[in-house]
Amino acid sequence: MEASRKSTSAAHGDECGVRKIAILGAGSCGTALAVALARSRQPHKLSLWVHGSDVLGTLRATRENSVYLPGIRIREQVQVTGEMGEALAEAEIVLGVMPAAHARAIYTAALPFIDPQAASRIIFVSATKGLEEDSFERMTEVIADVTRPLFVPRVAVLSGPSFALEIARGDPTAVVIASGDPAVAAAVQEEFSGPTLRFYTNNDTIGVEMGGAVKNVIAIAAGVCVGLGLGANTIAALITRGLAEMTRLAVAMGGRRDTLAGLAGLGDLVLTATGALSRNRSLGVELGKGRPLADVLAGTRMVAEGVGTTAATLALARKNGIEMPITEQMDAVLHRGRAPGDAIRELMDRRLKQE
Repeated sequence: MEASRKSTSAAHGDECGVRKIAILGAGSCGTALAVALARSRQPHKLSLWVHGSDVLGTLRATRENSVYLPGIRIREQVQVTGEMGEALAEAEIVLGVMPAAHARAIYTAALPFIDPQAASRIIFVSATKGLEEDSFERMTEVIADVTRPLFVPRVAVLSGPSFALEIARGDPTAVVIASGDPAVAAAVQEEFSGPTLRFYTNNDTIGVEMGGAVKNVIAIAAGVCVGLGLGANTIAALITRGLAEMTRLAVAMGGRRDTLAGLAGLGDLVLTATGALSRNRSLGVELGKGRPLADVLAGTRMVAEGVGTTAATLALARKNGIEMPITEQMDAVLHRGRAPGDAIRELMDRRLKQE
């Protein structure tokens, strides 16, 4: 049975003139992208792989993800499945929208259903904004690790300022698709673009991935400031200095400064650090109010990627000899029990320096 699934070639999509996109992950972002891609300019076959049985049952019964994205209906053309093989059959684009902590396991589970002989026609698109906590790897590195024994993957990164609810309801949104292969980026741009979702291409995958990951750390810090009752002066300073931290690290790792000044850096940082729909900012607000991290996390099924990414970011900063004081203080608050107010005071008491 597995052999017959694996032998299914991506060429089927070319014969029909319609590509199949398999979306791995049915959280708020994966669900929103399923909704958006169903109304994009290009016709698709769409499958949405769902991990949780409760979410799967609700989606099939009501065509609504009441757990992660209530009030938004998913069109009938989107195949909803809990079977990885069914989701990936004939897929030419594999869109990963899972939490960073689960990415390696999910891509590993997907690998048996991808025919290595057809892999040259498949594009992996990562929309996960985080770093792997143990290895400190970016998601494209995780994908390469998983697939390397069988083939070298064609990969792209989807990032930029985008709340899932606003994408799903059709608010005009501009994001970035990055790949080291311009043809891959252009293909995804053409395939994904729609009347309310605009894609810009970029060849700086490192800068785009690091911007998408580290902005979550700064957003937690911004939320802490709000929770402490601090005002706009503080938030503006934090965002500005946070952008400097993000840029220093991304450039040290091989990314470009201009990428961090664009949608995947500054744009996403401003959205996540100031928007009421931001999970990371909301978590920071609760920490600033004095709630323990464990209590905040226990109260939601949503994933705030900044919690796991903070330690990985700090490890990368130390490896590259980069100073990241905001990240360092958030790591102390999240993982070493430091009081949020003490962390902010420490940032203000640092040695005076030139900007």
